[in-house]
Amino acid sequence: MKCPSCHQDNDRVIDSRACDDGFGIRRRRECQFCSRRFTTYERIERASIKVIKRNGTREPFDRQKLKNGLELACRKRPVSDAQLEDILNKIEIEIENRFDNEVESQFLGEMLMEHLFLLDQVAFVRFVSVYRQFKDARDFVEVLKPMLGRGSHKKI
Repeated sequence: MKCPSCHQDNDRVIDSRACDDGFGIRRRRECQFCSRRFTTYERIERASIKVIKRNGTREPFDRQKLKNGLELACRKRPVSDAQLEDILNKIEIEIENRFDNEVESQFLGEMLMEHLFLLDQVAFVRFVSVYRQFKDARDFVEVLKPMLGRGSHKKI
């Protein structure tokens, strides 16, 4: 590994720890030439998965796109970055376990809704309103009825 400061290729690992719930390794390194310390991460190389959009087009799976949607839904809510990362990790694992190379965007949306419903119901309603393209207040009422009538145990 080349040092980011002096660009020499002579370092030693001084500490290794699991990260990403055990799906990665964080390594603390020290350059043997300039003594600068830096961190590297080792992660499993994931298969290239394509997302099949509603209109039938395909695009590469983009974790950041999912994260942006979650962050928007959770804006100004008591939800931590760690909780969002946990959701994203669970979704990626589920995709890798169930699909070889393509997943429908609808499946991703439904998974996000399930996780948000359990995490924060306001964020859930925000996400659903955009994902399902609500047109008026009646659409909100339909989503809120089960939440208000039977508590928060309804399956989405």
